[in-house]
Amino acid sequence: MSFLIENWIPAVMALVSGALLLWPVLQRGHQGGAISANEAVRLINREKAVVIDVCEPAEYAAGHVAGSRNVPLSKLDGANNLPSNKALPLVVVCATGARATRAVAQLRKAGHANAQALAGGLKAWREANLPVEASKDAGKPA
Repeated sequence: MSFLIENWIPAVMALVSGALLLWPVLQRGHQGGAISANEAVRLINREKAVVIDVCEPAEYAAGHVAGSRNVPLSKLDGANNLPSNKALPLVVVCATGARATRAVAQLRKAGHANAQALAGGLKAWREANLPVEASKDAGKPA
């Protein structure tokens, strides 16, 4: 105890630095597990994550994350184009991130424990200058 009293400045510095290291982890928990565009790219490149876009087909056709699969939120339950390997990381995307957060909850209930929403959605992806593609027939009348 006398050591802490005599060395209170380093002890306080150690506590503050530990708190600063924990801050990002605590913040991520409050965002419902949403990840940044950079973290999504890391998951895609290093852990073979699959990108699931939960926008409606017309929104998806107008623009989506390159290589993503379109599974509209309304058809997520029982969708057959989700990965069969439920341990595979999933990055769930929508226009702004709101629907993706709801989709993550559904996917986790279905056993996809590694599903995470992209914070900010496609908007954040575009702002990070990451590849977006559009369907060839986007904008054409049906």
